[in-house]
Amino acid sequence: MRIAQVAPLIESVPPPLYGGTERVVSWLTEELVAQGHEVTLFASGDSQTRARLVPGCSKALRLHPTFTEVAIPHLLMYEKLARMAREFDLVHFHSDWAGFTFSRRLSVPSVFTMHGRMDLPDLPPLLREYGEVPLVSISNSQRHPLEWANWAGTVHHGLPGDLYRYGQGKGGYLAFCGRVSAEKRLDLAIRIAQTAGMELLIAAKVDKPDYEHFDRVIKPMLNVHGVHFIGEIGDHQKTDFFGNAAALLFPIDWPEPFGLVMIEAMACGTPVIAYPRGSVPEIIDHGVTGFIVESVDEAVEAIGRLSSFDRRRCRERFEERFTARRMARDYLEVYRRLAGRQSLARTASFGAGAWSVPGLQGGHGGHAGRDATARGNWSAGHSWGRSVAWTR
Repeated sequence: MRIAQVAPLIESVPPPLYGGTERVVSWLTEELVAQGHEVTLFASGDSQTRARLVPGCSKALRLHPTFTEVAIPHLLMYEKLARMAREFDLVHFHSDWAGFTFSRRLSVPSVFTMHGRMDLPDLPPLLREYGEVPLVSISNSQRHPLEWANWAGTVHHGLPGDLYRYGQGKGGYLAFCGRVSAEKRLDLAIRIAQTAGMELLIAAKVDKPDYEHFDRVIKPMLNVHGVHFIGEIGDHQKTDFFGNAAALLFPIDWPEPFGLVMIEAMACGTPVIAYPRGSVPEIIDHGVTGFIVESVDEAVEAIGRLSSFDRRRCRERFEERFTARRMARDYLEVYRRLAGRQSLARTASFGAGAWSVPGLQGGHGGHAGRDATARGNWSAGHSWGRSVAWTR
């Protein structure tokens, strides 16, 4: 197939450090290319890909020194896409609702993967207005607030099977990785580690909207023995970070649409100890890839069971459910269904005039049920021994 992948311009594809959506776009794009599809990636000019790259700006906007109105380069990229649309069999947007208006102008089918939360009060009138636009959810739980929307399928994220290696957890520490924000509950992760009497390594970023939370809640908790704030890390550091960890702590307090960090840990054989919010019960197989808990005490009790945890089976379960190959296969099923429907609609319209073919409505589709650079030296012996000082 001739497929256009449309990424947000905030980060490059893939991003050098933190970034969820753009990393998923990269993994999907590269896997589709590897399978022989003709893929065009619309992304920032500093992106790295084997697909044809059409730059929407010269550099990712989060790091760009001149852009202040982030909507402008996105609008210009969509205009370029609209002019090129006939070159594709399908256009896959990863920029949430920003491209809905442009999708109506395209002469080819399109689909939008919704990477964010769907319980926002402004979304129902938007999705009613654009009710014909096919959507893909990244977990079944993500779509619960808007079950009536035009869902074409659920496709769980996947990452390359060889991106991270199996690790034995010999570092003996607990890990936290992601954003430092109120809903991610780093404060609970610190409490869990302290109660369990274990070291906690924090590989995380702090965005501007979260500065106040960091300064008021988190920063005072970092001045505690055994709590080490490392900063953002890239993919090349995660095998050691996750692989040497006894477990990943994921005590979230929000409807997490997916939680990419969970499958990153699984790929290293590292169990995830998580609260049952959002997608967590969908992603974690309790007792196999981690433990689903309801409180600090239950989390500490789960930590006490880590000595008997089968890390090899955890890695195997990742390979069964969360590889980029499986993700691409599921998306291709959605693509072909949508492209086939449009082809049928064109044929019916040409041959019978009054015929119409309804858009995809309802159903879960897909295979949902199947599914700051860090300093220090990550090693099995956990030899760095110092936190990185927080600066801003």
